[in-house]
Amino acid sequence: MTIHVEGLVAIVLFYVLILFVGIWAAWKNKNSGVGEGIDRSESIMVGGRDIGLFVGGFTMTATWVGGGYINGTAEYVYLPGFGLAWAQAPFGYALSLVVGGLFFAKPMRSRGYVTMLDPFQQLYGKRMGGLLFIPALMGEIFWSAAILSALGATLSVIVDININMSVVISALIAIFYTLVGGLYSVAYTDVVQLFCIFLGLWISVPFALSNPAVSDIGVTAKKTIYQSPWLGKIEPEDNWLWADNFFLLMLGGIPWQVYFQRVLSASSATYAQVLSFLAAFGCLVMAVPSVLIGAIGASTDWNQTTYGSLPPKDKDESDMILPIVLQHLCPPYISFFGLGAVSAAVMSSADSSILSASSMFARNIYQLAFRQSASDREIVWVMRLTIFVFGALATAMALLTGSVYGLWYLSSDLVYVIIFPQLLSVLFVKGTNTYGSVAGYIFGLLLRIGGGEPYLKLPPFIYYPGWVTQEKVHHLTGDVEHFIQQRFPFKSVSMVASFLANVFFSYLTKYLFESGMLSHKYDFLDAVVSKHSKEIMDKATLVSNHDNIILSEMAPVRQVLGASLAGTFTNTEVLSDDGASSPEAFHNED
Repeated sequence: MTIHVEGLVAIVLFYVLILFVGIWAAWKNKNSGVGEGIDRSESIMVGGRDIGLFVGGFTMTATWVGGGYINGTAEYVYLPGFGLAWAQAPFGYALSLVVGGLFFAKPMRSRGYVTMLDPFQQLYGKRMGGLLFIPALMGEIFWSAAILSALGATLSVIVDININMSVVISALIAIFYTLVGGLYSVAYTDVVQLFCIFLGLWISVPFALSNPAVSDIGVTAKKTIYQSPWLGKIEPEDNWLWADNFFLLMLGGIPWQVYFQRVLSASSATYAQVLSFLAAFGCLVMAVPSVLIGAIGASTDWNQTTYGSLPPKDKDESDMILPIVLQHLCPPYISFFGLGAVSAAVMSSADSSILSASSMFARNIYQLAFRQSASDREIVWVMRLTIFVFGALATAMALLTGSVYGLWYLSSDLVYVIIFPQLLSVLFVKGTNTYGSVAGYIFGLLLRIGGGEPYLKLPPFIYYPGWVTQEKVHHLTGDVEHFIQQRFPFKSVSMVASFLANVFFSYLTKYLFESGMLSHKYDFLDAVVSKHSKEIMDKATLVSNHDNIILSEMAPVRQVLGASLAGTFTNTEVLSDDGASSPEAFHNED
């Protein structure tokens, strides 16, 4: 076993840099927001809601630009039969940020929510909030695990040290500074993370391009030299599949706590929108070196390199094309600088998902569902505990589960199919209720799971029009694997069906209960009858006068910042009696 000392030194230096920045950010902002009466737990989740343009722009870009993004983009550009035409992440996620900024950032930020699940619990109740927490949590945990798994692969290329140990150390560093500083540490390390990726990759690209083993990428873009052209093409029979995947990225990239964490930490609703647009541009810029590295990989005669006679695609190592190009086509000192920077960036990009998962659990499950009277100190400790637990869970999955990417693909599909239509309903459709939400959830889940998931070897039980049997050859073992490919855009159809089910069943139950066709006693979710009386009660305020409690419509009470939330939402502007304190009331503003 050989240990590349230069590579190890480069990694240690970048890790120390990111750890230092994370701790410095925590120390610098330890009292931020406290003077204004913001709870410490809220400060950990969304900062002091004072993230500025510079740091905010970087941290919003880092929502998606991390280890998986740069490695995945390079992989798809390199893969024969796919190419740039199928590298959808840069444009898909950039448009996701644009759509999020145009339509979702303003209503979410202006109402002062703390997590993405707040509007669901406010309108649909705590039980439905708990159900929606499941796909949201799965998405965040599996994303973190996929990132750490990619990190293990990258490190195995640089230094022949124990991969398990390196992944555990990386996860511990990310968990430590997230524990200490919360969102501030995540945001400031994001700035360093993006600089690391940008510098590390751009310094490496010219050296890789000028390597004698690499042909002109302008020629290999359209002509077959070592493999099919890296520009790629979309066959007519794959048009619907391509569109389905693109909409999954564009619309399914919105309902994530990692995105709304950044939106809700912005100093104003307008700032949240501007940051989204800046990040969309950042996504495209950060993808350029990855695209070039993928193209370089497709233009290389690997027989002339230290890698060996077989190209990465024939060794089933296409997913590691980025570290392989840096390692074998660049001088050692450049390669180690690039790989060290990328490794540190990959490690850093796991932190926000872990913080997102713990924020949703501590606030929406522990506090709002079970312990409304929990003190701020108690919530902080629950967050710290869950940051550690979720971080450990993601690390264990990265090390022990071979199908971590398959789990992430399925969970990100569920976020698109289940949470996105629910978010549309809760923000923009007046009159939806818990019955519709449950129906939409079930419809979306069944239609998506019914389509199967090849990565998890999960067979379909719904065969959509146009399905075909494909085969995948494992080059190293020679094994041939057969799987069902659904060419029908079933993910987007499942999402639309989930949305329509929510609206239809909401209005149906509302009509049945209000017309008297169904007795009020059957409103077991308290979503129609009791909700109506509750809305009338909300206009009245219980005011204590010694031992007597009287109803007074003339005494609206403003939430005291810093007090226990007790199931309410903490922005004083939102909670003032201006008619905009609920998702439904917001519709009346227009």
